[in-house]
Amino acid sequence: MASIAQQQLFVWSDIEKISGLERLKLIVDALPDEELMRELEAERGPSGINKYPIRAVWNSILAGVIYGHATIESLRRELMRNPSLMQACGFPVVFGEKAVPSAGCYSRFFRKLGGKTQQLQQIFEALLEICYQELDGFGKNLAIDGKALESYAARKGKHPDDRRGDHEAVWGRHVHRSEGSDGTITETIKKWFGYKLHLIADTRYELPVAFTVLPAAVNEMPVAHTLLESMAESHPQRLNRCEYFCGDRGYDDGKLLKKLWDEYGIKPIIDIRKSWKDGEETRAYEKVPGVVYSNKGEVFCISYFGEYKRMAHRGFEKDRNCIKYRCPAIHYGMSCKGQQYCALPEQVRIPLSEDRRIFSPVARDSYKWAALYKGRTAAERVNSRIDTMFGFEQHTIRGLKKMHVRMSIALILHLAFAVGKIQQKKEDEIRQFLRAG
Repeated sequence: MASIAQQQLFVWSDIEKISGLERLKLIVDALPDEELMRELEAERGPSGINKYPIRAVWNSILAGVIYGHATIESLRRELMRNPSLMQACGFPVVFGEKAVPSAGCYSRFFRKLGGKTQQLQQIFEALLEICYQELDGFGKNLAIDGKALESYAARKGKHPDDRRGDHEAVWGRHVHRSEGSDGTITETIKKWFGYKLHLIADTRYELPVAFTVLPAAVNEMPVAHTLLESMAESHPQRLNRCEYFCGDRGYDDGKLLKKLWDEYGIKPIIDIRKSWKDGEETRAYEKVPGVVYSNKGEVFCISYFGEYKRMAHRGFEKDRNCIKYRCPAIHYGMSCKGQQYCALPEQVRIPLSEDRRIFSPVARDSYKWAALYKGRTAAERVNSRIDTMFGFEQHTIRGLKKMHVRMSIALILHLAFAVGKIQQKKEDEIRQFLRAG
């Protein structure tokens, strides 16, 4: 944490009775931010103006995020009326409202943090490493998702150096297609001006594992490749722990699916887009005449009388890179009029190379795939909390660098709360950020 010399007007035994301050203390104590504080203090130097201590300003910014203050002015008003919060952050409460930094001070501090993205990433990685070491099964199942981050500023200021406009934000577009029970495709288009968060999260504990913030128009799939490659380069042991990688159909990319399994040994659980021609319901598996498959990975045998029978999934053979399917009549004890005439083998092996988008180590038509795919919603829930808990639903953030810094702080606080609960031996309360006491 950013350690401070506490005054004695209020003592922690009194402050800890306040639930909100307990949450702040839990998080701040868990933060490995001492190196960042010393660096910022060294840059200020002995000749710098030290009216507002760096550690206190930093802690107050964390408090503003924790308590959902959408603007700096909202945070400043809270500090002015709440001496307990002032002291918890490290401001000298004996000076009253004069101890609260000016809006300009916060603006300058955020510009300083804009040059400290590497240090913020180091804090994120240090907290994440504790989660990998202390949480059972952490990182085994991962999910990826993108989130729109709207910029509420004007598209351009009157001048290039006018900070009132957001000169780096661009228009983004997301198309969501859903298929009804009658086969009708419904298309919903969302447009926004701003940026996009690309996030990988653990599905069991719903905690961030890797992220980046980019302009809204950047496509999701190449970013997924970049995030995985970065993890492989900096923390290969984390990818070695991962067994399943979930994503919606926006990440349906043959190269990504192939990379996950062939290079990292991770089983992809990624939904598939409907990319076949209209009216094309099945394709023949040419190595075994009489066997066909659908775009969704369902495998059928065609009986002597032309009936389509869905074959039974029998698992994955890693050494052959094949999925096994068995005659449904034999496996399920079903009646089949053409069984006595059937020339098909009792068991059929389909290699992943038949179609890497359709066939994966976990068969798309299996119960296991359906159960694992539900984990994808964990990343969606983390993204939802970014709005509801960390103030991104309404904000005044402008510029890519500042957006990245603000997002880094939010995700750092998310991990710091988890680490605080780990230290308290209360791992079951990791998801209770809003209700933390």
